Parts: sequence; C-alpha cells; structure tokens
Amino acid sequence: MNLRELQYLVALADHRNFRRAAAACLVAQPTLSTQIRKLEEELGVALFERTRRKVMLTPAGGDAVARARRILSEMEGMREAARRLSRPEEGVARLGVFPTLGPYLLPEVMPKVRARFPHLRLLLTEEKSDALVARLREGKLDAAILALPVHEAGLHCEELFEEPFFLAVPRDHPLAARESLRVEELAQHTLMLLEEGHCLRDQALEVCQLAGAGEGSEFRATSLETLRQMVLAGLGVTLMPALAVKGMAAYSDRLHLLRFEDGRPSRRIGLFWRKTSALTPLLRELAGVLRDLPPDLLDPGNEPAPAT
Repeated sequence: MNLRELQYLVALADHRNFRRAAAACLVAQPTLSTQIRKLEEELGVALFERTRRKVMLTPAGGDAVARARRILSEMEGMREAARRLSRPEEGVARLGVFPTLGPYLLPEVMPKVRARFPHLRLLLTEEKSDALVARLREGKLDAAILALPVHEAGLHCEELFEEPFFLAVPRDHPLAARESLRVEELAQHTLMLLEEGHCLRDQALEVCQLAGAGEGSEFRATSLETLRQMVLAGLGVTLMPALAVKGMAAYSDRLHLLRFEDGRPSRRIGLFWRKTSALTPLLRELAGVLRDLPPDLLDPGNEPAPAT
C-alpha cells in the first residue's frame, strides 16, 4: 500500500466514476483501475460495488476512505510544516483576535503586515478569548492577540501595547459638560457591560470594583458596537477602549468621551503563541509590526467628542 493508491481511492470515492477519477489524478483509467484492484486484494475486501452505470462504496470502502483521508491530510500537514520551517515568511500563519479589538486594530495594522510579509498568507479568526486560547493549545492557531493576563503555562507572550479606557456618555448626560473624571467618580454611576465570555467585560468589572461602581442588570450587550449604540440612544454609560474611539466624530452630537484623570484604567494587549512553536522567529517579527501603532490611536484626545 502506498500514498498514490490512497489518492486513487479517495478520488474514486469522490467522483464515483473511474474515468473522472483517473482524469482528476492525471493518470490513465486502466492505471487507476489496476491500483484499486491491487488495494482491494491487499486488504482482502471489496471497497467498491461496481455496476455498468455507477460505482458505490461498500461499508469496508467507506471505512477505508475515511482512514485514507486522514492519512493524506496528515501527509499534507507534514509537507506544509516542512515548507513553513524552511520559508516561514512564504507560508501560512493562523492568527486569532478577540471581537472587541479585531475590528479596530486589524484595519490599522494589516497594511503594515502585508508590506513586511508580502508572501505570508495570514488566516484570521475572530473568537472570544477562551476559545482562542483553546485553539492555540490544540494547535488550531499559530498565534493570538489577547488581553493580559492569560494563565496558560505553555504560551509565550510578547506585549504589544497598553490601551486606555474612556467613559462614553450620552451628550445630554450631566458628565457631558466635562472633559475628564476621576476613577472613584464611577461609583456614582451604573455601567452597561458586555455579556459573559468577553474579556472586555472582565476588564470593565475590575474597573467597577476598583471604583465601587455597579453594573446595569437590565441589559448586557453582545458586542462593543451594541454598547456604543445603546449609549447613543441615551440608555446609559459604558467604558470604551481607545482603539474603538476612532471614527466617533460622526456621533459627536449624541456622544461624549471623558478621560480618566487618575489611575488611567486600561487593558494590556499581547501576542501569544506556543513556546514550542517552530514559527517563533516569524511571530517575534510580527509582534514588532503589531506593536508599531501611531501614537494618536492610543491617545485620541477629546477630538471624537468636541464640546458644543
């Protein structure tokens, strides 16, 4: 038994026709037919039920095809791993990012990533943080952009930047007349937060606990954009990370952003990958590109919500 015979087996299972399967494998039909018969003789069982009009898998054939697919997939994975080790910048890298960061960070950094790694195929996945960590652990991702801390002993972290929070309030809110506030002043307000599972929720709860503030129990958003729309509708206040502030000038007549004068609530962002990853040199370079953000993205000032 060899890999070519397994390829013929899978092709015949997919096409259910000897002529089309042979064409897909770029061989003559008699060659494919002979190899399938040899495989059946070696296994001692019929893999296909043949009639004049169609080809059907037998139960033994179905099992053999499933196993052949796994073997061929593993072999392709081995080839891809070898290619990535020899030329990592020309291979594929699977990168994860969490939802309250991805839509705001990726448009800023992807042009730089493409310029630095023009032949790298970057596959992006957006998931909640726990799912990203699980995918990293299982080898389904090569790296993930996550908020610190991440308690996973097998992961290496390159810290990228610290992203401050702003308080977003409706334009008719009493705080809208001010440009800043102290953290402890949050104790006088109830904040709208994201639903369970979002790391931004955990970070916001830490700020609430620090300030003695409460969470609004009647509403939990599924996305950061939903939170923004709820503030715009005048239904409450929330914490907004700095990268999400960009582009809010269009809402300045309905929304106002306040800096924090002390304590400066923030979240730290890092690039994580397995300590054993063969892509470590590439990922260190990628971290350098992701770290190089324009200063005004993390310190947008009060421009998004000018006084009226």
